Amino acid sequence: MNVLRKLYPYLYKYRVHVFMAILSNILLSIFTVVSIPLIIPFFKLLFEGAAVESPAAVSGDLSDAQVYIQNYFTVMIAERGKEGALIYVCILLAIVFLLRNIFRYGASVFMTPLRNGIVKDLRSDMHDRLLQIPISFYSNTKKGDIISRATADVAEVEASILTVIEALFKAPIIMVGSLFFMLFISVKLTLFVFVLIVFTALVIGGLSKSLKKKGVDVQSSLGELTSIVEESINGVRIIKAYLAEPFRKEKFNTTNQNFYQFLNQLMYRRELAIPMSEFLGVATVVVLMWYGATLVFSGELLPDVFFAFIFAFYQVIEPSKTFSSAYYNLQRGEAALDRVMSIIRQPLNILEKEGSEDIDGLKEEILIKDLEFKYEGATENALDCIDLTIKKGEIIALVGPSGGGKSTLADMLLRLHDPSGGGIYVDGKDLRDISLKSLRQLFGYVSQEAILFNDSIRANITLGNEATDDAIAEAARIANAESFILEQNHGYHTVIGDKGMKLSGGQRQRLTIARAVLRNPPILLLDEATSALDSESERIVQSSIENALQNRTAIIIAHRLSTIQKADKIVVIDKGKIVQSGKHHELVNENGIYRNLIQMQSFDA
Repeated sequence: MNVLRKLYPYLYKYRVHVFMAILSNILLSIFTVVSIPLIIPFFKLLFEGAAVESPAAVSGDLSDAQVYIQNYFTVMIAERGKEGALIYVCILLAIVFLLRNIFRYGASVFMTPLRNGIVKDLRSDMHDRLLQIPISFYSNTKKGDIISRATADVAEVEASILTVIEALFKAPIIMVGSLFFMLFISVKLTLFVFVLIVFTALVIGGLSKSLKKKGVDVQSSLGELTSIVEESINGVRIIKAYLAEPFRKEKFNTTNQNFYQFLNQLMYRRELAIPMSEFLGVATVVVLMWYGATLVFSGELLPDVFFAFIFAFYQVIEPSKTFSSAYYNLQRGEAALDRVMSIIRQPLNILEKEGSEDIDGLKEEILIKDLEFKYEGATENALDCIDLTIKKGEIIALVGPSGGGKSTLADMLLRLHDPSGGGIYVDGKDLRDISLKSLRQLFGYVSQEAILFNDSIRANITLGNEATDDAIAEAARIANAESFILEQNHGYHTVIGDKGMKLSGGQRQRLTIARAVLRNPPILLLDEATSALDSESERIVQSSIENALQNRTAIIIAHRLSTIQKADKIVVIDKGKIVQSGKHHELVNENGIYRNLIQMQSFDA
């Protein structure tokens, strides 16, 4: 089965649970089948009223199985009497059903961690992959759709596919055991039943062909719906300010209506499983009773044995109904699994070479030589023939019009992208030959948007790294953050809310600077760290940056040119190319982009 092939790595991890669940279900099946012959004495007493005086002769064929059963109970009733035989059978039934339910519970004990473990591992693998896949993936995929895959789709896999897997471990074993007992009673009647079951399976299979496609439509629509909700929450201030509530409502309601229609279409087909299965099951039983009655009338089958056969058939028909319902669920669940696996199997473009080197700090320089980069699907290079040398201890400023390639170059220094041509070298070593861990440990990165998490101030500064309280406090002092931190109710243990929304913009940015300083990196990479701040916050943050730059190499992407006058080198990037390079006083005297930017910002050159 295709679904089992996709889930095989996860099932293999829990192979002990799988084995024990199958073993428990085998024992459950054995005691289920053993319980069937025990009802024959009741029917025998009911139909005959007394014990047969002597056993009947048998030929030894499988077709004489009912005679073996008749002889066994004839002897038992003759020896014990009707009341003694009844007590004996009741005790046996109680013991058999006790053991049957013990193993039923045992199967559940092993299936529960199996099901929950697979769901846990799917979520973990998906989250791990989301941290590893290229940054470009997030530009081409809606955030809400990703969230929907990690939550709703994984839940659908648990509800649909793993329920089916549980049925696969249980139902076939019970069915095989019951079918064997049915064959033991009457080969002819069992073959007749088998033909009816095959016909039923073909009918159900024909009804479920479109379920997978409908499942894809439902899950995709749910992903789009989640994305709209996520956008509305993030943009609620803009929506209110621009009176855009009607527009957003219409967009949401349109998508919600599509989801409603897709879900109805899916559920109409899915809910057809139970009534259709029940009708086909009843029809099968009716035909079976007719055919079995003809065998009883002709003397080929004893009445009490025929009733036992029907009881055994019930043990087949119930799992069959479960299978038919599971088949419907499987189609929808497979659609959800495909969406989850499309994330887990996303190719990783940024890979470490075998035997990649670790480096310990920056010794001399970073050399960028003939660097080219093109985004997937783009027609033009985002960076084109970039040549730049960054000496240890230098402060390099990258400036230029928006969209020129400054942030792309910063991403490439962190190796978030690999070059399309040329290369970047740290002390003569190609970035692609350096381990990712040691490369990224070179940098303390501060982005334009302060990226904070719904956690404590301390956790946001350390970001999972081990650090002493003194080291954290020192980093906060350098970033001019200590004063406002200590004013919080719980100091460093204050939880700052989603995206740090309990703090001001300047406070959030100072925490990100403290995070970078705590790492004590040889290089600071600042991507327009003050551009989103008001003048007062900018002044405080700029002071924090100047403190952090002491004795470090720095690469500063700047929008406000007033902050980079003292840079050792200012590099102007436009349309992916370096168009100017030099110190501030040199560039302001050239008739170029830098001078134009200065004039637009009304800066006194």
